[in-house]
Amino acid sequence: MIWSLIVGAIIGAIAGAITNCGAAMGWIANIVAGLVGAWIGQGLLGTWGPSLAGMALIPSIIGAVILVLIISAIFGIRAKK
Repeated sequence: MIWSLIVGAIIGAIAGAITNCGAAMGWIANIVAGLVGAWIGQGLLGTWGPSLAGMALIPSIIGAVILVLIISAIFGIRAKK
């Protein structure tokens, strides 16, 4: 369970860095984005690629990026320049 939270936080942080919304998200939001993004990515793309803590990393990161982009569009979150 703790490994899932750690890997979820890392996936969420990577998604935030890719979308330039990482500064706007806290560590709890990173964990949630990583876990929900992993669920979305694996649901859409399957479980291919390297796996860690029961999460396929590449589909999970792609799912988290999709989630962060959707949430950013809905709430109008902009990256701080």
